[in-house]
Amino acid sequence: MTLHREGRTLLLTSLLIVLGINGLVAYFFPENVYVREAIVVITSLFYLIILQFFRVPKRHTVLDPKNIIAPADGKVVVIEETVETEYFKGPRRQVSIFMSPINVHVNFNPISGIVSYFKYHPGKFLVAWHPKSSTENERTTYVVKHENGTEVLFRQIAGALAKRICWYAKEGDAVVQGTEFGFIKFGSRIDIYLPLDAEICVNIDDKPVGGETVIARLA
Repeated sequence: MTLHREGRTLLLTSLLIVLGINGLVAYFFPENVYVREAIVVITSLFYLIILQFFRVPKRHTVLDPKNIIAPADGKVVVIEETVETEYFKGPRRQVSIFMSPINVHVNFNPISGIVSYFKYHPGKFLVAWHPKSSTENERTTYVVKHENGTEVLFRQIAGALAKRICWYAKEGDAVVQGTEFGFIKFGSRIDIYLPLDAEICVNIDDKPVGGETVIARLA
């Protein structure tokens, strides 16, 4: 199993904590089998959740210049026409994907192109499904310019538990559809802002697979 670069130290720390807790319980409750077994189960589940969260899945992206690929695993929670105020300052089609703590949190480039805009915004840590999280939470904003000149904006948004956003690209970089562009820790969401004439290929409550599921097609 491949582990994400951001999780290796945390996984080692978590393992040491799990072993330490079980050692202390065995020392203080040597004859209480039920307590020791319960702690083993609880700490093992905790470690497996961490392991699941930081694994890097192998994904097969079918490259297509018209497709917009899901940038993350999760659930579609928003599909609407809205006004994007940071970069486009005009109407766009918004698709938002919520990532729960049990989802893989690797983020994938939805299209190939050149990063024409990037900005990191410090902010609050409202729950990721809160409407104001898109504008008030800690977040990053990427804009990638497609080969046909169309620009697509996608935004990493930290949630109530996610206290760190990682990103790997900067303005002027060339990015390839389906490759990693970042990572968000423990519960978060990604908003994608598309042209009004883009064809949306998902529905509310769909569960797209990051790097594989086509969520929209450009006109």
